[in-house]
Amino acid sequence: MRICTWNVNSARTRIDRIAAVLERHSIDVLAMQETKCKDAQFPGAQLEEMGYEIAHFGLNQWNGVAIASRVGLEDVATSFADQPGFTKDQEAEQLLEARHIAATCGGVRVHSLYVPNGREIDDPHFGYKLRFLEALRTAGVASLEADPELKAAYVGDFNIAPLDEDVWDMAAFEGKTHVTEPEREAFRALEAAGWAEVTRAHTEGEWTYWDYQKLRFQKREGMRIDFQLATPALASTVTDAFIDREERKGKGASDHAPVIVDYDV
Repeated sequence: MRICTWNVNSARTRIDRIAAVLERHSIDVLAMQETKCKDAQFPGAQLEEMGYEIAHFGLNQWNGVAIASRVGLEDVATSFADQPGFTKDQEAEQLLEARHIAATCGGVRVHSLYVPNGREIDDPHFGYKLRFLEALRTAGVASLEADPELKAAYVGDFNIAPLDEDVWDMAAFEGKTHVTEPEREAFRALEAAGWAEVTRAHTEGEWTYWDYQKLRFQKREGMRIDFQLATPALASTVTDAFIDREERKGKGASDHAPVIVDYDV
């Protein structure tokens, strides 16, 4: 089973590129982030014509997550246990955002995740990011305790660069999010909970994201912030992984590249 995760940065803008990636790489399951549309606006018809079932969760023009599968799509869930919400007014109700969707595809539980950015270290959004990751870890522990043989994956845009080598220049990130110890510790905690990152061993030294600003892609100034974390039963089946860097090229590209893993299930 070939699973791809990709922050598409607007499904409506990039639907033709999404269809092309599915066809070019013969993707079985595509987890998308930052679809940037409501459910009724998601351009799923083109993908359905290609034989994919679609599950999408979007509340407005921000965030948004989706799964497209040609190997089945069952038991869709748009949130995980105790997933925190966020509202700018910290005294108001903290509302759930469209940052998670899960479905069982061909016997594998796939979670498409768009982890909060964090914005600035002293911004309330940073605390929200850490709460989101801790709730995700807790939910992951519970699911593995319930079924140690569970085949499942947390895939998506984690907005964390776990290692110094995952950014082009650590000096450029001094005092900024994505590389702080609390964020990195939250990522390590997911792995310690049994969710192993499975792409790095096959893509050492590669990045998944290049900011549109300052010609980052042309200057080879990227980041590795998109991952696939698999449970032990699924991680043991990985045969290959790669990052489609070519998809970042050309007019109308997302600022993220598709991250693809082959599982022998």
